[in-house]
Amino acid sequence: MELDLTGERTERARRVAEAGGVDQALDSGALPARASLTLSEALVLGLLRQHVRKFVVVFGHGSTELAEVLRIYEEAGVVRTYAVRHETEASHAAAALRWVTGEKAAVVTSIGPGALQAMAGSLVASSDGLGVWHLYGDETTEDEGPNMQQIPRPEQGLFLRLTSAMGPAYSLHTPRALPTALRRGLNTVDHPYRPGPFYLLLPLNTQPQVITDFNLRELPTGVPPRLGAAAADYRAAARRLLDAGRVVVKVGGGARGCRRELEELADLVDAVFVMSPVSLGVVPASHPRQMMVGGTKGSLSGNFAMENADLLLAVGTRSVCQADSSRTGYPRVRHVVNINADLDSATHYNETTALVGDARETLAALVEAVRAELAGAGGGAEASTWLDECQDARRAWERVKQDRLDRPTLHDPVWEREVLTQPAAVQTIAEWAESADAVTFFDAGDVQAVGFQMSAEEEPGRSFTEAGASYMGFATSAVLATAIGDEPWYGVAVTGDGSFTMNPQVLIDGVAHGANGCVVVLDNRRMAAISSLQIDQYGIDHATSDGVAVDYVAWAGSVEGVTALHGGYTRESLRAALDEARAREGLSLIHVPVYFGDDPAGGLPAYGRWNVGNSVADTQRLRHEIGL
Repeated sequence: MELDLTGERTERARRVAEAGGVDQALDSGALPARASLTLSEALVLGLLRQHVRKFVVVFGHGSTELAEVLRIYEEAGVVRTYAVRHETEASHAAAALRWVTGEKAAVVTSIGPGALQAMAGSLVASSDGLGVWHLYGDETTEDEGPNMQQIPRPEQGLFLRLTSAMGPAYSLHTPRALPTALRRGLNTVDHPYRPGPFYLLLPLNTQPQVITDFNLRELPTGVPPRLGAAAADYRAAARRLLDAGRVVVKVGGGARGCRRELEELADLVDAVFVMSPVSLGVVPASHPRQMMVGGTKGSLSGNFAMENADLLLAVGTRSVCQADSSRTGYPRVRHVVNINADLDSATHYNETTALVGDARETLAALVEAVRAELAGAGGGAEASTWLDECQDARRAWERVKQDRLDRPTLHDPVWEREVLTQPAAVQTIAEWAESADAVTFFDAGDVQAVGFQMSAEEEPGRSFTEAGASYMGFATSAVLATAIGDEPWYGVAVTGDGSFTMNPQVLIDGVAHGANGCVVVLDNRRMAAISSLQIDQYGIDHATSDGVAVDYVAWAGSVEGVTALHGGYTRESLRAALDEARAREGLSLIHVPVYFGDDPAGGLPAYGRWNVGNSVADTQRLRHEIGL
């Protein structure tokens, strides 16, 4: 018997909407547990059961069936579809939404090039631990001949091989395998410690296939369980900490929510904190033991603590290359106590006491063990000069930053006039964003490094530095998330001219969907981070700039609905432009010329090492000499 697909879909969507969700509709009987429906509709119902209601899409011939299902369910008010102009933008917006608000979204693309572009953008979600669904069209399963836009080779499952290299992936070659695919996706996207993107491939011919008498209760739901405290010898770990003279605590993104335990433990063992860019605010910047960011582009004080510590307590960190100076960041450390829910991360260093478990629960148990050791020793931890030395370094770092702010403008040879330095511009934006209750995104390059170096976050969740993949164009695309979230919020993208031109689509899509935010383009007419690295390593830069002038205000002003402003050449004029942007509804762009040159006041020093360029030999030799 031929099914009335449109009518039955419309009726199911109506019943789900009236009941308030799939579970409610099933429990009340409004939605029969058994249904004959296409794979695409079953997929949408399955995602709804996992509270995925938002779809950021670039439809094509590889996703027309899914688009039709979404059309019907959107008309019923059950889902929202956000059509955008680039798949990488879609990927970034969904990742930013999860990062800022915790809300889940699915990225939908066609087959082939679009899927590749979304997958490239998913590096952000993968690197920063953000759970996002990726739904890609794929080649047909009956192999009637090469499908247009598939990888042009006579082999099966090539896109599945590609996506599987990036993360967990599944191809819906068989429609009734949907519950298994959704379970694996749920376990990835909602993983309690290391979520990430899940790639679900939808062959063109299986999307419209009808699954007869399908049991909707097979669609998985729930939340993957968290771990408890690590099963470990806590007294031995406590003795390690107490016997050390100079303990540094590297706070990673996995330490969010552990402030009280971290502070209590640091006081007990006389430790200092060093942050990663993604963990800013987990311990307030004003805390007396806070030494700020450490690593390749870390702060003077953060790197001082890393260079001089004799024991490392790592909490919720992956120890990526820039976070620990390509594994040379702790030259005097001979033992590591590493708390992480991931075994590989917990055992990253040699000579490690690995505490594999929930960070907060494990820290709480470690605090109790330290207290027991101190009580058994008949007193508290011995006073040391470690904190005094580190606080001296922190004061020196604050002077370095203040010196830059005391000279906020410099004469630039390209602009042929005095313009703002990046530290002064970034600090102005950061201070303004805090006063305006705005969420700030720092893009890749110099903007990123200066952003986290100048940071003084008192709590997490107010600024986001995409340091995992260092993906140029992320910040601009992230502003689109303000249009997707359930609750209103204001976003500020701080981006360089190079990053902005890689993903400018938000100027159109932001207006189309009602984004509420501002893109601040810091324009030094080059890829300044790489120019500086080339000059530092080889004495001259090459192919990182051009002579093409771009009128960004005119560009933004050409898009109806965008407020286009010039930020001027002083901190005062930039603040005035930010105030004007905030006073307008919708999306704004502010263009700010900034300095590039050899005056040290134009940027911030780098205190760490990095295994790149002509630094490779020395860095690798030191790494193997340390042997950590």
